Amino acid sequence: MSENTEFTLPEGTATGIGSMPGGDAREAARVATEAVPAMPFLPELPARGPGADMIGRTLGMLVELYARVEPSGWRFGDRPGRDTKRARAWLGEDLDALEEFTQGYEGPLKVQAVGPWTLAAGVELRNGELALGDPGACRDLAASLAEGLKAHLDDLRRRVPGAAPVLQLDEPSLTTVLYGRVRTASGYRTHKAADRTVVEGALRELTEAVGVPVVVHSCAPEVPFALLRRAGAAGISFDFATLTEGEWDAFGEAAEGGTALLAGVVPGAPHQESPLSDPAGSVGGVRALWRRLGLAPEALATSVAVTPSCGLAGASPAYARAALAHCAKAARSLVDNPE
Repeated sequence: MSENTEFTLPEGTATGIGSMPGGDAREAARVATEAVPAMPFLPELPARGPGADMIGRTLGMLVELYARVEPSGWRFGDRPGRDTKRARAWLGEDLDALEEFTQGYEGPLKVQAVGPWTLAAGVELRNGELALGDPGACRDLAASLAEGLKAHLDDLRRRVPGAAPVLQLDEPSLTTVLYGRVRTASGYRTHKAADRTVVEGALRELTEAVGVPVVVHSCAPEVPFALLRRAGAAGISFDFATLTEGEWDAFGEAAEGGTALLAGVVPGAPHQESPLSDPAGSVGGVRALWRRLGLAPEALATSVAVTPSCGLAGASPAYARAALAHCAKAARSLVDNPE
């Protein structure tokens, strides 16, 4: 296991997934640092348009690979155009805002980027087919992403010298890639299931290259816990509501193996059946599963972080702020009452 997988959550950690509502970088950074002080994060503001979306934002980080927006979505091109420049400008604006609100901060600081497999399943080659269908393109994409992320993390360290960067790789399409459910450009067939050893190897190479703890996030069902752990993920972020009984053992093995578990338990938008009124109740399912699996109660608060179930881009600014504050209170309840 590579050394960057050594990662212990601060006791009672809460954090956001990444996306936030609106287009005000300073306000988003203020909320992302004040509401979840144990692990602040770099907000993403997709409402600004192409280049601020998670795919476009990550494409702007690539080294010697460029993409532009076409009617069908993002497509690789020969040179950086206005879409790449806009993505980089917005990322710079967001980093400026984060830097302002983290003066003197010391501790874990999370940034997010789309992982290589979701990127391959979301970007077209020049012929209009997804990069996923071309093994060489997948390799080039993963290598370019690793270089871009290293530069991004170096920039973060310069801006916030006391930060201990944590990289979240967003891989919502990973399960569909593994099971051959990604549709081709025509829509009439699907790409064949990716070779698991290839998927795991690419993730391991990227994880080792960036040199910081990597958390892999997916709010889709069937998160491949074991594969991600073998690939060197220091943490796994997931929607707790999608966890099935058949996955309980994988959850327990990850916890016992020292993998940080970022459990999404707070709705990403207002939910009448789950009002933000009972922080301890929000993590009741996590606490119950921990007990059922016979895991040590005293380890709960440093093994599990609390997050929204997915991004907050679709919520109101007021709800996003309240949801993150609720996550922080719920995480504190795991410290105060692990059983």
